[in-house]
Amino acid sequence: MYPFEKFEDEVRQKLNERIRQLYGIDIEIKLEKPKEIADLAYPCFQLAKKIKRNPLEIAEELAEIKGEWIEKSEAVRGYVNFFINAEKLAMELIKQIEEMGDDFGKREKKAIKVIVEHTSANPNGPLHVGRARNPIIGDTIARLLKFYGYDVTTQYYVDDMGKQVATLFWGIKNLKLEAKHDKPDHKYVAYYQKASELAEKNPEVKKEIEEIIKKCEQGDKKLLEEIKEIYDEVLKGIMQSLNMLNIYIDEFVEESKFVLDGSVEKVVDELRKTGYVKEEGNALYIDLEPFGIHGRDKKFFLTRSDGTSLYATRDIAYHIWKGERADLMINVLGEDHKLEAKCVEIALKLLNKKTPEVIFYSFVSLPEGRMSTRKGRVVYLDDLIEEAIERAKKEVNERGIEDAEKIAKSVAVGAIRYNIIKVKPSKAIVFKWEEALNFEGESAPFIQYAHARCCSILRKANYEKQSTAKYEHESEIKLLKKLALFPEKVKECAETRNPSLLAEYAHEVASTFNIFYRDCRVIGSEKEKERLALVNATRQVLKNCLNLLGIDALERM
Repeated sequence: MYPFEKFEDEVRQKLNERIRQLYGIDIEIKLEKPKEIADLAYPCFQLAKKIKRNPLEIAEELAEIKGEWIEKSEAVRGYVNFFINAEKLAMELIKQIEEMGDDFGKREKKAIKVIVEHTSANPNGPLHVGRARNPIIGDTIARLLKFYGYDVTTQYYVDDMGKQVATLFWGIKNLKLEAKHDKPDHKYVAYYQKASELAEKNPEVKKEIEEIIKKCEQGDKKLLEEIKEIYDEVLKGIMQSLNMLNIYIDEFVEESKFVLDGSVEKVVDELRKTGYVKEEGNALYIDLEPFGIHGRDKKFFLTRSDGTSLYATRDIAYHIWKGERADLMINVLGEDHKLEAKCVEIALKLLNKKTPEVIFYSFVSLPEGRMSTRKGRVVYLDDLIEEAIERAKKEVNERGIEDAEKIAKSVAVGAIRYNIIKVKPSKAIVFKWEEALNFEGESAPFIQYAHARCCSILRKANYEKQSTAKYEHESEIKLLKKLALFPEKVKECAETRNPSLLAEYAHEVASTFNIFYRDCRVIGSEKEKERLALVNATRQVLKNCLNLLGIDALERM
């Protein structure tokens, strides 16, 4: 158990004992973590309602609590505020961080298998900035859940039967275009864009593309293999971009798998037995009105009139397959997938199958509007990375740092990942270069620099581990308490699936460290050994935060 958890446990136990002693009842203890005011707080309002007493009086009666971890408690406007014993915290925390190192904040392994599906972008061209939000959220969630003890696998669901790959395939087979890029995703997107343009103007082209789609949905293995040869090249390009951002995928699962192995046909047959499937011109659909969905979206089509399946039907088969291999499924999807995700959930419930947990993210847009691969109005992820590296190089060169090329890349990737992850997924982002590449304030370079500063101090002092330490200065104690919250923050982020909280916390640690370093001399002070131990503990917590955020913890900047 981590030190702050011991403190929290003692507060609950002492409160329970005191409430039982004074009022003769048991009540659920809900604690709050108020910033700055106290380390923990107990609001007395629920208890006051139950025993019909004034919450201010109750707080006064409960406030006389002390313990091994509780230094003091006080009543403030209906709250009981608790303060942790800083001396005991320092003694246990510094030792624990030094012993656990990169594992500090980790939880015991849980026998729970989790599949996190993210990215799953159509393999018809490079990722644009809007889609970059998906893999960065998905990768960070996967890192957090692994650290929290889950057995995590990441998956990319490859749409190899849809209109996008069919259009790309037609373009490659029928067009001759001058290659302007060596990277395959950039090279092939030109064929997709030109084929899309022709399909809008020429009914014959449109018909040929539709024929390709139909053959794929009918399970034409030879055609699917030909298409795979092309989109595999695009996927290689996409993965090169993701790897630049420290993102790697464990498994790729093709949509066609579930048509070829008969899973989709089985899904349709089983859904028909539920009594909710109806027919319209030989096409099958689920009537969604009994499930609260009305209007033009009330029909969830499973097949076309020719009997071929639709994307969502194949998605149901994929989720059944995933559910047989995992205890928990987590999907990262754009907000435009909400209706389809709801339909898939309804179908899975009708079949008594596991349903996924979905993290919806709001789209990134350019100041002039939405991005579109088909129309070519995009900022590609590769362009963003390249621009970020160039700007980072300039910043790094101005500081006269050695190994500028390598450090600039790490700073650039950190800036991109952090600026996307620090915003809660449900909130929209209007992408602006000057904000994404801001090297000051709430940014990755700010946190990376704090980590590098810790490393520099420790190198200069030739630091050796210090297992016992006592702190008295306010800035020392504030930093100590902030570090102690890391395991709790990991738990909160993993359980709420909200990595933006970790980004915020990492910035708070870096800021609190900078204040400590301003206020407290380290090297050459009477408390050099103790303060070096605190610097080393800060270095470790910052490193663990950055690792979970997929950002390099630089030792020099």
